[in-house]
Amino acid sequence: MPRCRVYSLEFKLEVAQRLVNGESVSDLHDELGIRRGVLYRWRDVYRKEGAAGLRLTGRPTGVEGAPRDGNTLESARRIAELERKIGQQALDLDFLTRAFKRVKESRPKNTGTGATASTEKSEA
Repeated sequence: MPRCRVYSLEFKLEVAQRLVNGESVSDLHDELGIRRGVLYRWRDVYRKEGAAGLRLTGRPTGVEGAPRDGNTLESARRIAELERKIGQQALDLDFLTRAFKRVKESRPKNTGTGATASTEKSEA
């Protein structure tokens, strides 16, 4: 069996309908040479989302590690959570930058020549 096969929407729809109508996953696996996990996924997505859901199954072309099978809601939640975290970090960074600027401005400026003062008492 080839590793990365691309199936048309019509083909996936036909197979999903056969599964929903009661055909065995094992029988279709033997007949079509498609992994059982893929067949179960198509069946479940078809039951949940209909034909529109079958358009989203699989990995988009050229996108490695892209979410599969309707994990888009979970991905969207995770993205929103990370964006909130980045926003909070930006606020923290801005606060610290302003705080360091104020500290630097409040320090007395060193206008001396740079020579160290003598620790011995002078006799005058």
